Amino acid sequence: VWHTAKETNNYAIFAPYIDKIVAALKKQAGYIAPDKDPYDYWLNNYEEGLDRKTCDQFFETLRARLMPLVKAVCDAAPVDDRCLHGDFPIEKQRALSDDLMALIGLDRAHCGIGETEHPFTTSFTKYDARITTRYERENFASSMYSVIHEGGHALYDTHPADEFAYTVLGGGVSMGIHESQSRFYENLLGRSRAIIGHIAPRLRALFPSLNDVDDETLYRAINKAQPSLIRTEADELTYCLHVMVRYELEKKLFSGELTAKDLPAAWNALYKEYLGVDVPSDREGVLQDSHWSGGAFGYFPSYALGSAYGAQLLEKMKETVDVDACLEKGDFTPINAWLEDKIWRFGSLYKPGELFERAAGAKFNPDYYVNYLTEKYSPKA
Repeated sequence: VWHTAKETNNYAIFAPYIDKIVAALKKQAGYIAPDKDPYDYWLNNYEEGLDRKTCDQFFETLRARLMPLVKAVCDAAPVDDRCLHGDFPIEKQRALSDDLMALIGLDRAHCGIGETEHPFTTSFTKYDARITTRYERENFASSMYSVIHEGGHALYDTHPADEFAYTVLGGGVSMGIHESQSRFYENLLGRSRAIIGHIAPRLRALFPSLNDVDDETLYRAINKAQPSLIRTEADELTYCLHVMVRYELEKKLFSGELTAKDLPAAWNALYKEYLGVDVPSDREGVLQDSHWSGGAFGYFPSYALGSAYGAQLLEKMKETVDVDACLEKGDFTPINAWLEDKIWRFGSLYKPGELFERAAGAKFNPDYYVNYLTEKYSPKA
């Protein structure tokens, strides 16, 4: 029903299911954890230890420090990203997907790739992971970064220790840790100057329209930051604002402050408040994500937490790995080895907080993420 609603821009046919799903999730939470707030239960379900209080504090830090930076970036001279838009044949984009999967170190004997409306990864065991992407002929970067993002998930899923295979410890421990891996590859590595410099010759070979585009222009185009409508295509800087919209709406759905009929107007109002954009249709607004149709309420904050986890892990990794040098050569082996040693091999053996602290050598601190974004996106950078 969601897929049809999105295709036809018909929110009304999907709305009744949202109310039913929320009611069912609240009832289920009541059976399992009767003394716990239902939304806190579902937040904890995706990231053990997470609740609204923690989320509110995290998002308040981002709101206070990132929204002024977003405004400063928007007020600066606009970045020319025309090179990313044109005619990029799907077959050549599929070849790029194969190249990217090999580059980041995915074993194609145990990881396939398919195509879907909304990219995702599904893994059955460490020996069988599947990633998906969606190709847009007019924009090669859309699928390029979906493949790198989903590839990060698949790397995590295919590298738990062998003794955990086919057991409940054989997969990733939480959505926050999982998203720390996918967004680590997509953004912290995949949008860096070093890796773009390495990939650029292959992009020019596949897409001749890029022949006159130098590496720095390509880097700035790929990292263009501006408020937008679609979460999955948002830049690093504004991405968490998209997540915050969903978090605020989910809280109100579970508290009864909102019902499904109120969602489009509430969604549009928050996009105007947080991102300064007008939402032209429900297809580009409240219907854009598949998560709610599958009952995944409480999931979205994991994306923002994962992004922030990744920035802190990168700083720790740089103490022993010359990350930029690896990326310039296109050699992910030392990077993957560090993550396998610190994160991947443990599967679900440790709780998310303990696993993160063991890897990072400290408790989670969102300042690493804010500082990373400030350094990268300040208008002078």
